[in-house]
Amino acid sequence: MTRCRKFRIEGRVQGVWFRESTRREALALGISGHALNCPDGSVEVVACGAPAALERLHEWLHKGPPLAEVRRVEELEAPPACGEGFTTG
Repeated sequence: MTRCRKFRIEGRVQGVWFRESTRREALALGISGHALNCPDGSVEVVACGAPAALERLHEWLHKGPPLAEVRRVEELEAPPACGEGFTTG
């Protein structure tokens, strides 16, 4: 069963390969969606996949890549579905 979740990650998450690292983590977990930089300095992640995989990604988002300093991960209302693949557009 596929579910979709949307996250907003705050902290030092831009300019530290957060989106690309999230893409790689998501693809390894079989998750589709996207990671986008937001004007306020946060990153938005929309992810669709198996509930267990989404939970693992959620846990990973609290840490992120080595150069990131995650202060907060907020879960927001998710869109109804994602397309295929994972983009960092």
